[in-house]
Amino acid sequence: MSAAPPRAAGEPDSGAAAFARIDWSAPWLAGFAATGRVAQAGALDGEPALLAALNGALDGATGGTPLVTGRGAPLRFVPQADLPAGVAYETHIAATGGVPTRHNLHDFFNALVWFAYPRIKAALNARQAAAIDAAGGIGPVRGSLRDALTLFDENAALFVTADPALADALRGFDWRALLVAARDAWGARCEVRLVGHALLEKLVAPYKSCTAHAWIVEVSDDYFSWPAARRAAHVDAQVARMLAARDLTSRDFAPLPVLGVPGWCAANADPGFYDDSAVFRSGRRTRPL
Repeated sequence: MSAAPPRAAGEPDSGAAAFARIDWSAPWLAGFAATGRVAQAGALDGEPALLAALNGALDGATGGTPLVTGRGAPLRFVPQADLPAGVAYETHIAATGGVPTRHNLHDFFNALVWFAYPRIKAALNARQAAAIDAAGGIGPVRGSLRDALTLFDENAALFVTADPALADALRGFDWRALLVAARDAWGARCEVRLVGHALLEKLVAPYKSCTAHAWIVEVSDDYFSWPAARRAAHVDAQVARMLAARDLTSRDFAPLPVLGVPGWCAANADPGFYDDSAVFRSGRRTRPL
């Protein structure tokens, strides 16, 4: 896979042109490319073809085991018009299994995350739907729990590591320790998996300051010797359990400039890449992650 060059910040094109610009060789798309290429071919032909491609891919997902929502309803991708007026998006998904999907990059990547991390998406959906029910519906303020769930759903990256020192470097904004001195640790003692669909959308046109909300996932030393499919399934299950049990807040995340991940941008092979203090900022925390 090639490492993407940083670009100026900007919105990707709309319509078919946006789908055509997806570069499946981008390292962060490795876990999405198989289904993504099929769905992209449909998207280039319009919304009905996109929905048909996504629903067709569901039939072969996870070895024939149906994907389900947070309340166990079999998953399907449906037109946005199927969402009744006044019904919350997450409530509709949980109850019916139908994921309202528009013909745009945002909803396209949302669908791909359902395929790649179905347990995580179901756990997010369950927590969102339960919080909406507890509040008696959608109000003017989401509250701290739903804010954190939305932040995860839209912009999260999973920092998976078997080395507590690397997690501490991320928490402590020690970019030199994490991304320069420990460069050889990437792929051997840590990795990043993107799960936020708005984050994936932004990275269709990558830019240096694009920053994820990183969620730390601790794994055993042997994790990095496992096959790719086993690692993905393990992370999916582990994070889903965490999401089901934890009281999330926005303080549970650490910022991570995505193009700083070693190998994800050709320019970051030069240590001077990390001298940009507008992107790789110093910071401190009053509460540990």
